[in-house]
Amino acid sequence: MTERPSTGADAARVEYAALVRDAARGDAAAMERLLVRAQEVAYRFSLLVCGHVEDAEDVMQDALLRTYRHVGEIKDPEAFRTWLYSTVRNACLMKRRRRAGEPAQFVSVEQGGAPGDGDRTIDLEGPAPRPDQQMVDAWIDRRLHAALGRLPPSYRAIVVLREIEGLTTKEVATVTGISEANVKTRLHRARVMLRRELEGV
Repeated sequence: MTERPSTGADAARVEYAALVRDAARGDAAAMERLLVRAQEVAYRFSLLVCGHVEDAEDVMQDALLRTYRHVGEIKDPEAFRTWLYSTVRNACLMKRRRRAGEPAQFVSVEQGGAPGDGDRTIDLEGPAPRPDQQMVDAWIDRRLHAALGRLPPSYRAIVVLREIEGLTTKEVATVTGISEANVKTRLHRARVMLRRELEGV
């Protein structure tokens, strides 16, 4: 059976492609919107993969600079997200080689940015969860992200790309440089590891 990305992933791909094409033609407003979108994606992914806030910020800045400088050289605008994730992953690998050990802390994806980034808010529709439900959700969130943090880095990157960022198996294979079969194998193993970590939640 042919794997199909989610509608959200399709919409994001089309939106990014349009911004890349317009930015490559010199549209300053499109470039600004592209960089804003890329900043959110690059920071979230780099924080999960690099594991250190300082590294994530450096990697994000590098990814934005590369986007600004090389947007006109991107041959396939539809594959911009794959290009961006590859850029971030490679930069994180370089950072990791300079560090000994694994992340000292693991920051939640839902925090949405660096500490102190309080000037941006996200409006959500619908009633807010009850306080007791918020506490349960926060506890589960901490358990999930702690479990992700204990995965081997190569497995963690695959889970984040496939399950959180919504890339297809083929796109994950392109970003990580391994075969689609290996992506599926590692994703299955990672899910088993996460399930064991989260038993009893």
